[in-house]
Amino acid sequence: MAVSEYGNRLGLFTGYFEIELNGSRRRHGSYQTPIYRKPPDPTSGLHATRAQIEDGALAGRGLELFWVDDPVDAFFLQIQGSGRIRLEDGKSVRVGYDGQNGRPYVPVGRLLIERGLIPRDKLTMASIGAWMKQHLEPGASLRRENPSYVFFREIAGAGPLGAEGAVLTPERSLAVDRTFIALGTPIWVEADERFATAAGVHRLLISQDTGGAIKGPVRGDVFWGTGNAAGIRAGVMNASGRYYLLLPRSIAARLAPGRLPPASAN
Repeated sequence: MAVSEYGNRLGLFTGYFEIELNGSRRRHGSYQTPIYRKPPDPTSGLHATRAQIEDGALAGRGLELFWVDDPVDAFFLQIQGSGRIRLEDGKSVRVGYDGQNGRPYVPVGRLLIERGLIPRDKLTMASIGAWMKQHLEPGASLRRENPSYVFFREIAGAGPLGAEGAVLTPERSLAVDRTFIALGTPIWVEADERFATAAGVHRLLISQDTGGAIKGPVRGDVFWGTGNAAGIRAGVMNASGRYYLLLPRSIAARLAPGRLPPASAN
C-alpha cells in the first residue's frame, strides 16, 4: 500500500546513527557539559527550554547522568536520541532516549540555510557540526534557538533501543511518525539522494523508532549504525522518495481509498 499526503507520494528521508562521545560520571577538567536524566515532575524543570536548562534550571538536583567534553556532540546526541559514552577507564556505556521537555523542535539546519550560512545543497550533519565547532559562540547561540531538549537514561545490554522497545538494526530500522504509521510495520522504501553522491535506499525496513523531526505521513529516518562511519553515511542522507506498507490483505482491504483521511494512505 503506497502512502501519500493529499495525493503526493514523495517525501523526505534522512538518516541517523548512534553517536559516540567522551564522558565521565563526574564533572571535572574538560567534562563540563551535562547529560541529564528526566526530571521526576513538571515542577522540577521538566518543561524548561534548552536555554533555561543551559542557564542552570536543572543544576544541583542530582539529575546529571554524565558529563561530556563537547557541547556540540551533546547537542547531536539529543538529535540522534541514543549514543555510547566512552568513559575515562576505557569502558563504554549506552544511553537512550527517556523523554523530552515538551517544547517544539526547531531544526538548526533550516536556520543556517535561511541565514545564508550553509548552502542548501551542502547542508549535512557533518557540515552543521563543523560550522558550530568553527564558530563557537554563534554555534552556542544557534543551539539555544531550538527550545527542545532530550533527557536520557543509562541502558544495560544490547542497543540502541528504538521507540518500539526493540534493538535497532543498521540499515533496516526506520524512524517514522507514529501518528500515521504503526511501529513494527514492514515498509518498502524507494528513496534517492537529492544532493550527495551516495547510493539511495531501495530496500525493506521496519518502522521501529520515532523522532522529534520526523513529522508527516511520508517521512522517514534510516538508522545506519554506531560510530564514525555510520555517522558519515547518516549525515549526508537527504533523499526524496516514497514508501509502501506491507500489510495483510484483510487490513489493506479496510484501508482502501475513500476510507482514510486524505493525509494518511491510499
